[in-house]
Order: sequence, then structure tokens, then C-alpha cells
Amino acid sequence: MSNASWEDVVEIPDELDDDTAETLLEGAAETQDMTGEVCPYPQVEAKKAIQGLDPGEWLVQETDHVPSTENVPKAVGDAADAKVWKSGDGLYRIFLKKE
Repeated sequence: MSNASWEDVVEIPDELDDDTAETLLEGAAETQDMTGEVCPYPQVEAKKAIQGLDPGEWLVQETDHVPSTENVPKAVGDAADAKVWKSGDGLYRIFLKKE
């Protein structure tokens, strides 16, 4: 999918195909590799990164820590809209679009 957009990110991870996830990752204003990291470090880093983004831009965090998929969106609160994508190999991407 060459023209992926924020609307392509869905609530249910299995509905977002790998190609779309890759395209959205490439278009992110910032990415953070949080694989191997546990809470609260991913939440702290997400909050700092969101502050530096312009409205409409998004941050993508890659993680293998399942609790981060819930804790990071809660940590940024109303500052960003959050969606989660899951790969087939235990990697998650948390897409955070700054409001």
C-alpha cells in the first residue's frame, strides 16, 4: 500500500497489514525502539517525544513488552490519539498521533 494514512491504523491489530504498518512507520515524525524496555521507561520517553511534535504528526514506538501497549497510550492521555499494531512475531507498534 503506497498511500497509507493515519486512517489506515485500526483498533484491532490483525486488521492492519504489514505493508501498511511499514509505510506508516516510514512516515512517522519520530520512532522509538523500546524493545527490551519495560515500564515506566517507554511511557516517559513517549511523553517527552509527543511534546516535541506538531499537531497531526505521529510517534511510533516499537515494543515487545505487552503492558506498554496499554500503559503508553494512558501515559500520553489527551495529548495523542493512540492505536496499536501487532506483528506475527511478538512485536508491537504503538502509533501516537499528536492532537
